Amino acid sequence: MTRKVKAIVLTGNGTNCEMEMAHACKLACADQIDIVHISELLFGEKRLSDYNFLNLPGGFLDGDDLGSAKAGANRFLHARIAGSSEMLIEDLLKFIADGKLILGVCNGFQLMVKLGLLPALTGNFTKQSTTLTFNDSGRFEDRWVYLKANDQSPCVFTRGIDMVYYPVRHGEGKFVPESAAILKEIEKKNLVALQYCEPTRAITMDYPANPNGSTNAIAGVCNESGRLFGLMPHPEAFLHRTNHPRWTRETLPEEGQGLAIFQNAISFIRGKDF
Repeated sequence: MTRKVKAIVLTGNGTNCEMEMAHACKLACADQIDIVHISELLFGEKRLSDYNFLNLPGGFLDGDDLGSAKAGANRFLHARIAGSSEMLIEDLLKFIADGKLILGVCNGFQLMVKLGLLPALTGNFTKQSTTLTFNDSGRFEDRWVYLKANDQSPCVFTRGIDMVYYPVRHGEGKFVPESAAILKEIEKKNLVALQYCEPTRAITMDYPANPNGSTNAIAGVCNESGRLFGLMPHPEAFLHRTNHPRWTRETLPEEGQGLAIFQNAISFIRGKDF
């Protein structure tokens, strides 16, 4: 039996890309799409267990107090669901243990990293081992970048993707591992799913093609299962050719390159029995 795709797009104070992510899920033919405020999870009005695809959108959750997404991570780690003995993080960990998918974009990626969901090398999803910090340029970067996918990565979301062109919109997008040993392990396990590159597909550390100085040009990372994925660039911002900055000057396919990320996720879920 074909599995129905039930997508949740989590929103909160300061997120601003939830509508685009929900629209991406719709275009990719999810059966149910709900935009849910974090307070609805905290008060037990909605449960993650009712869904199989969690989307964490971009923006500035909690004003990026304490650093990008750190306050949001602390809420997940320490908040209890109203009327229950269960912590919110326990609900999230059960969602992961059930083999479901999580996509974090920009602020959502920052949240996943600060929680410890990525890269989660030891299988400990609450131990932070990498961070996303201030861009080398010292300023907010708003530009389009080329990204090269790693065809050896277990990432569910990037299957069949070679190179894509997405926009970045961030001030804290520089990916930094805790140590050289952590970086080596991430690369050894092919958890680097996307890297900043030149139009020639050459991986680059040069600004502005690498807009933030990210270590080894890392733009997106998955966990070992490939079901948890975060990236700084915004696939949900390129769903149609008219989203492209040169759409009036170039002949482009009707479908934007960002949609493939969501289509891959939904195809994967349909083939699974959660």
